[in-house]
Amino acid sequence: MLVLYETAAGYALFKLLDDNKLEDVDAVWDQLKTPTKAQESLQLVSFKSFKSTADALDNINSVTDAKIPKELKKLLKSKATDDEKLAVGDAKLGAAIKSALSIKCVQNSATDELMRVIRTHVDSLLGDHKAELDAMNLALAHSLGRYKVKFNPEKIDTMIVQAVSLLDDLDKELNNYAMRLREWYGWHFPEISKIIPDHGAFAKTVQALGQKENAATTDFSAILPEELAERVKEEAEISMGTELSEIDVILLNQLCEQVIEMYDYRAQLHEYLKNRMSALAPNLTVLLGELIGARLISRAGSLVNLAKYPASTVQILGAEKALFRALKTKRDTPKYGIIYHAQLITQASTKLKGKMARKLAAKISLSTRVDALCNDDTGNSVGLEARAFLEEQLKREEQPSFSRSAGTKQPKKDKYNFKSEVLEYDASADTTVKSGKRKAADEPKSAKKAKVEAEPEEEVEEEEPTPKKKKSKKAPKPESSSDEE
Repeated sequence: MLVLYETAAGYALFKLLDDNKLEDVDAVWDQLKTPTKAQESLQLVSFKSFKSTADALDNINSVTDAKIPKELKKLLKSKATDDEKLAVGDAKLGAAIKSALSIKCVQNSATDELMRVIRTHVDSLLGDHKAELDAMNLALAHSLGRYKVKFNPEKIDTMIVQAVSLLDDLDKELNNYAMRLREWYGWHFPEISKIIPDHGAFAKTVQALGQKENAATTDFSAILPEELAERVKEEAEISMGTELSEIDVILLNQLCEQVIEMYDYRAQLHEYLKNRMSALAPNLTVLLGELIGARLISRAGSLVNLAKYPASTVQILGAEKALFRALKTKRDTPKYGIIYHAQLITQASTKLKGKMARKLAAKISLSTRVDALCNDDTGNSVGLEARAFLEEQLKREEQPSFSRSAGTKQPKKDKYNFKSEVLEYDASADTTVKSGKRKAADEPKSAKKAKVEAEPEEEVEEEEPTPKKKKSKKAPKPESSSDEE
C-alpha cells in the first residue's frame, strides 16, 4: 500500500511494507511509535518538492479544496499502479484522485493513525529532505496566513461588525459629552435646555450664541426653526443664570466643536453601514433595518454563522444572561433579545410581542440563509415578502375577535314571525305501563284493561304524622337561703 503525505516542502509518497499492521486500529501507534520501527515499516518511494513558496501555496490551497495539482498528478501516474491502493488523509481528495486517475484510495481510522505516525516521525522518514522542510515550514505558514486574511469571504462581515461596534461606542460618548455640555452651559442659560432637546442642534446653538446677551443679535435661521429661535431670544432676556468669563466661553466653544464633529462622523459611519448592509444582506436589512441587522451579525460573528442558527436561537440572541438565569432559577425564559427593538415588535401590543418575536425570528432565519447562501440575483424580494406578511399578520391579530372581516357581507336573515296555532297536549297517548315489566308491555290492550278491572283497588291509608314532643324547659332550681335559723 502506498501512503500520500503532503508537507510544506512537497509531496511525499511512502510504501507500507506490511499491510496487516492496519488491521488493528488500536495497535497501529504501538507498533510504530518509535522512529526505528517507523523506518522499518515505511519506505520513502518518492519526494516531489515545490519550486517556490508561491508554488507551495497554490498546491496547498488546491489540495485543501480537493483539487489535484499538476505536480501531484505526475507523481501518482509515475509511481502508483491501478492494482495498488493509496492511503490519503482527506476523503474528498481521495474521491478526486479515484475519479481522475482510477486509483483506489483508502481513508479510515487506520489511515488516520498511520498519518499520525508519519506526522510525528516525519524528520526521520524524509532523511535528506529535512533541511528543506524546516526552511519551507515558516515561509509557507506566513504566506498561507496572508492568503487567508486577504481572500477571507467574511472580511465584509468583519467591517460591519467593527462599524456597528464603533457606532455604539460613539453613541455612549456623544451622550456623555452632550450631557456635560448641557450641565455646564445650564449654569449660564438654564432655560435653553428645555427649549432645544436635540443634542446636535443644542451644541450648534451654544457655539453660535456664546453668552446669552448676544441672543438678540444672533441669527439662528440656519440652526433652528423660527418658533424656537424666538423662544430662545425671549428666554435669554429674562434668564437668571450666572455670568460666563471669556475662558469659559472659549472652552465651551471647543467642547461644542468636538460634539459637532462627532455627530458628523457618526452620520458618515451610519451611511457607510447602511450601504454595506444593503450590499451584504439586503433581505435582512429590509426586514429589520441596518442597525439591528448589523447587531445580529456582530453577535453571531458573521453572516454565515447567523444563517446557521435556528429561529429559536435568533429570537433570544442577545439575552443569554437572562436565559441562563431563568434556567437556573426555573423561571420563564426570555421571549426576545436584540430583535425586541425591531419596528414590527415595538408596534405590537404587550400581549402580542412574544408571538410576533417568534414569527419575526423565523423570517430572519430564512432571510439570512438567502443572503448568505444564494446568488445576488434574488435581491431583497424575500425580505419584502416576509415584511408584508408579518405586517398583515400583526393587523389581523390586533383586530378584536368579534369583529367581522372587512369586505364580506353577511346574508340577511328573515324576520321571525310568531305562529298563531296553539297545540294542545294529547293525554290519550300516555301509557300506564310500568318500566320494569317487559311482558306486560307486549300484551294486547284489551287484556290489560281486563286485568286492571279485575284487580281490586287498594286503598292506601296515609299514616298521620306523629307530632314531635317538645322539650320541656327545666324549671330553675330554687335558691337555697344562706341563713337558716
